[in-house]
Amino acid sequence: MNLHRIDLNLFAVFDAIYTAGSLTKAADVLCITQPAVSNSLARLREMLNDPLFVRTGHSMTPTPVAQNIIVPAREALGLLRKSVQQSHIFEPETSTKAFNFASRDLLEVSIMPRLMARLQNLAPNITLTNYEISRQKVVSSMASGNLDFFADASTYSDVHLKKQCIAKDRFVVLARKNHPVIQNDITMDNFTKLGHINVSNRMTGAGPIDIALDKLGEKRKVVMRGQHFLAVPSTLAKTDLIACMPYHLAKHYDLAMYELPFDIPPIEYFLYWHLSADHDAAHQWMREQIAEVAKNYNPS
Repeated sequence: MNLHRIDLNLFAVFDAIYTAGSLTKAADVLCITQPAVSNSLARLREMLNDPLFVRTGHSMTPTPVAQNIIVPAREALGLLRKSVQQSHIFEPETSTKAFNFASRDLLEVSIMPRLMARLQNLAPNITLTNYEISRQKVVSSMASGNLDFFADASTYSDVHLKKQCIAKDRFVVLARKNHPVIQNDITMDNFTKLGHINVSNRMTGAGPIDIALDKLGEKRKVVMRGQHFLAVPSTLAKTDLIACMPYHLAKHYDLAMYELPFDIPPIEYFLYWHLSADHDAAHQWMREQIAEVAKNYNPS
């Protein structure tokens, strides 16, 4: 028997006939016409090479073959119904689902700890994994099911992705305490003349700080570039360099913090997920939890 040619709908008809004992009653139960039931039975008879039911008076009596397959057929149908129902139902209290994230900075440092604390009460068996991935692999990793969420401070456009702004932050300036140049506040002159550590996952290109300075006709002096904000504080503590860093990270370090000497738009953090997971119950629930912990984030 070629399993690829099996129509599962035929077994639903088979179960209805077995239960009702009549083609007409089975049609009523299934809300289809009696000829449609007859056609499905004919196809099933041909596939199984057995009449399955024989007419006895006004009822249909199952053959031994039908009696042998009714139990496993009902179990298979029940399992299929349960699978379909569970795709729309998520029970966090008992779920053992693992969610995979790819994010930098905000999610891992500020939101992930709060999210994990929340999950300990609501969904103690759910696990979270956060790892680094190149932006070029985000869509394919999500499509394959290896990645659930991608979080980034920059906009990422793709027709296969959905996104939501989950938090906002602001840049501040960090420097070592007792800096020989900076007094109470950092001036534009200080800002442009002192050496900067610039954090970017790109080798070249202007970031939001440089774009804002360019609009003012100013330019800063970048003497060191890195990929991660977490590597910046130890360098600042040993040098006279300065760095612009999101407040949510800067507040954790024993360094001098200053407001920027110019205005700049806030940092917006976006959560991305694949379009195919948009209506998944588990995915929706996790997005709600992330939004809940993120809304209490205060960048001031």
